[in-house]
Amino acid sequence: MGKKKTDKIVFTNVAVLDAGAKGVSVAKAPDGKVIFIPNVVPGDVVDVQTFKKRKAYYEGKAVHFHEYSADRVIPPCQHFGSCGGCKWQNMQYEKQLYYKNNEVYNHLKRIGKIELPDFEPIKGSDKQFYYRNKMEFSFSNARWITDEEAQSGEEIERGNALGFHIPRMWDKILDITHCHLQGDPSNAIRNSIRDFANKHGMAFFNPREHSGLLRTLMIRTASTGEIMVLIQFFDDNKEQRELLMDYLADTFPGITSLQYVINQKANDTLYDQHVVLYKGRDFILEEMEGLTFKINAKSFYQTNSEQAYELYSITREFAGLTGNELVYDLYTGTGTIAQFVSRKAGKVIGVEAVPEAIADAKENAVRNNITNCEFFVGDMKDVFNAEFIETHGQPDVIITDPPRDGMHKDVVDQILRIAPQRVVYVSCNSATQARDLALMDEVYKVTRVRPVDMFPQTHHVENVVLLEKR
Repeated sequence: MGKKKTDKIVFTNVAVLDAGAKGVSVAKAPDGKVIFIPNVVPGDVVDVQTFKKRKAYYEGKAVHFHEYSADRVIPPCQHFGSCGGCKWQNMQYEKQLYYKNNEVYNHLKRIGKIELPDFEPIKGSDKQFYYRNKMEFSFSNARWITDEEAQSGEEIERGNALGFHIPRMWDKILDITHCHLQGDPSNAIRNSIRDFANKHGMAFFNPREHSGLLRTLMIRTASTGEIMVLIQFFDDNKEQRELLMDYLADTFPGITSLQYVINQKANDTLYDQHVVLYKGRDFILEEMEGLTFKINAKSFYQTNSEQAYELYSITREFAGLTGNELVYDLYTGTGTIAQFVSRKAGKVIGVEAVPEAIADAKENAVRNNITNCEFFVGDMKDVFNAEFIETHGQPDVIITDPPRDGMHKDVVDQILRIAPQRVVYVSCNSATQARDLALMDEVYKVTRVRPVDMFPQTHHVENVVLLEKR
């Protein structure tokens, strides 16, 4: 039995009211239901054709514009509207910050239901384009045909693609000519790889049949100027692999680390794969406030280096360190926050679940001549227990920077049992942060809040909260 077709409805003269979740905007249908619309700006007045109907909302697309918002700008990227990476390129940057700040406030107020201080001004990014230090691209043997191409009436050659997934389509890749997210030489490297592979008849990946030579490409850059390039191959074809890798090494001698993976499993996740160093060294170096951090292919590092410095500076300021405190840094990753605050602390204890990250943290501490940091590996809810506190001491300050899912309830409970004077909560998801703050509200009062924009042109926002004992 085929899928049930959804009747398409056209609503005319719809005013776009607000920016909603996941980068789409929000309007109201005549029947009172919410309409979620991509690629429009609050203040636009549009005709909307729906493509999905649910009990409480519609999803649709703008098919005609009656009025353009005063907050609208011309997107600089030729791929805007097809690529889902920068959904707010058509919105003035100051308005992007306004809506991000609103999202954080609404999450903390509506989900957390807690008393809030006045927010400190959201920290905008000086760089609004070319700010990312890590990009991942996918190969496909059948590139995505854009709406403009499909409606042109011309015969379109599908061909190969090296670019980004179309939103909600795991097997559809948009071929990218120029991406405005990562600075030089990222575009040149990506385009050269595609052109060289096409010229030499190398097979791009077929995600449905799981076949082909070229699967994914990762490019990492650092503020130090160092560059890492890693290609995932599906087929283990030594001759073609070395042909491409030698071409890259010769054409881009500035590449610090040239690596590859042969990945024949169902997904393209890198973290369980053996990474092979082809040329150079197996890491690049990032620098922040005189500290140097080793970044390997699997390392987590904030993808906006300049804003990471601002985020960590705010975190350190909120911690209120005088030089004597014992600080616990939960979800420490490779120990960047721990080492960043260590100069103003008595001692810092970092805890992280990923063994490779802790190994990097220890190595980075040695590299930076930091002697007042210790790092421990294990699942946070298991390691961070009463015995751990008894062994390592009662913290004066806890800094926590969990993944998007927030903290496990056992970790929240343990923080409440320990009850340090201050907790600094860094989050990339203010909704789960709000949930956790509500659980801590009886013991802690939120005294400072400052959002940080790590990802201009997108809806994503980080947030830093200071909690102090009541």
